[in-house]
Amino acid sequence: MAASCMLRSSFLSPNPHLHQQSPAKSNRASFFTPIKATSSSDDANSKSPQLQKHRRPADENIREEARRDISSHNFSARYVPFNAHPNSSEWYPLDEIIYRSRSGGLLDVQHDMDALKKFDGQYWRSLFDSRVGKTTWPYGSGVWSKKEWVLPEIDSDDIVSAFEGNSNLFWAERYGKQFLGMNDLWVKHCGISHTGSFKDLGMTVLVSQVNRLRKMHKPVVGVGCASTGDTSAALSAYCASAGIPSIVFLPANKISMAQLVQPIANGAFVLSIDTDFDGCMQLIREVTAELPIYLANSLNSLRLEGQKTAAIEILQQFEWEVPDWVIVPGGNLGNIYAFYKGFHMCKELGLVDRIPRLVCAQAANANPLYVHYKSGWKDFKPVKANTTFASAIQIGDPVSIDRAVFALKKSNGIVEEATEEELMDAMAQADSTGMFICPHTGVALTALSKLRKAGVIAPTDRTVVVSTAHGLKFTQSKVDYHSKEIKNMECRFANPPVQVKADFGSVMDVLKKYLLSKNSKF
Repeated sequence: MAASCMLRSSFLSPNPHLHQQSPAKSNRASFFTPIKATSSSDDANSKSPQLQKHRRPADENIREEARRDISSHNFSARYVPFNAHPNSSEWYPLDEIIYRSRSGGLLDVQHDMDALKKFDGQYWRSLFDSRVGKTTWPYGSGVWSKKEWVLPEIDSDDIVSAFEGNSNLFWAERYGKQFLGMNDLWVKHCGISHTGSFKDLGMTVLVSQVNRLRKMHKPVVGVGCASTGDTSAALSAYCASAGIPSIVFLPANKISMAQLVQPIANGAFVLSIDTDFDGCMQLIREVTAELPIYLANSLNSLRLEGQKTAAIEILQQFEWEVPDWVIVPGGNLGNIYAFYKGFHMCKELGLVDRIPRLVCAQAANANPLYVHYKSGWKDFKPVKANTTFASAIQIGDPVSIDRAVFALKKSNGIVEEATEEELMDAMAQADSTGMFICPHTGVALTALSKLRKAGVIAPTDRTVVVSTAHGLKFTQSKVDYHSKEIKNMECRFANPPVQVKADFGSVMDVLKKYLLSKNSKF
């Protein structure tokens, strides 16, 4: 039991040619105008040399190639108190190791919007689109393809990336039609990422900054986090890539084996602690206040800079058309704010003219935001999180509660909840239409179903459900459901294997019965 517990280029340069003159006056036509197909050899030979992309020398890697194409710019970012008064003068450089404001509140990464606004929405749309699917360092990453909006001042040599992001946004055609009467339902599968969850988007940013700090000889000997699974997987993978020690605090016996094995395989120092996530979070905060270990939980606002790029990706994938709704599972609640921030930056910088309405979906067994929302946003009170199959959001005292409330109020958002039976049924229904989702996505789909039945979300509304992790991390919960071994749960959509004798007649009898149930004309 103890052992089980412990193992339990393009038309745009990769760098924008940025300068002080107004975009309206700059000569960018050669960057944005596609080359038309032509049969004339003279026309082909007259193409501008700057549009020709030659393969780098064989003895040069993509980092070295990137060093030859460094462009200067005047973009910058800094830490400021979250939702600070406009007259506040408190701020900190990103190279300072700090997690809270002087008042003890959350911090936020604030970009120099005036500098970014010197380039119009069309410029940014074209720049970001030009980088999708490329291998140019570091812009092949869905996160670092938006580098100017993420960590504009970091040297590309300091970036630690697995070319994360650029995740699939797919049309959930059958699920939408069969179960919801919708024809424009989409799933943003952030679980199709390096370690199998959306946490990679934020961790590439945080670990890259730590890599920079260590090169600057800042007092950072390692990076630590409290985790219910996915955060530790992402942290350990990116730290391993950079050769940085990682320390993980996990609640004992509360995460899946597939999640636990990831940080172990990546060489993290894993502590299995007899408490829940909130207890692990309290301990890691105390430890990082005393030891030179960098805190990697979403209290650290750097992670949200990477996570916000998923919102920008959604807009890109819809060719910069804004969906009506985006539904995000919520636990520690940093992600709902990150999506708001990504959408809001696109609106403020002229890439789109509005933002979608956001929905935060919580498990009923760990629903402090839902209770707060239902109270009319009166005094927030943490709850004791009970066990839920959606283990990554089993959090009763979320660090980013203020961020989440801000994002939901600004987006005219909604909070919904899902019981254990509802989320498991939703997961089974989704899987039966060809998906293989995590329980957290089941929470989001349950929220969608409830809002559809209430008439809040219309059948023609373009809706995006954010899937936060890969279903392969939660196979045991799926096995238990389809085996009908979950106590006090009907498991209405279970599909257990049928035991049959090894002879032709028995197999034929079973198959005929099955086919008749599917097609009465058989």
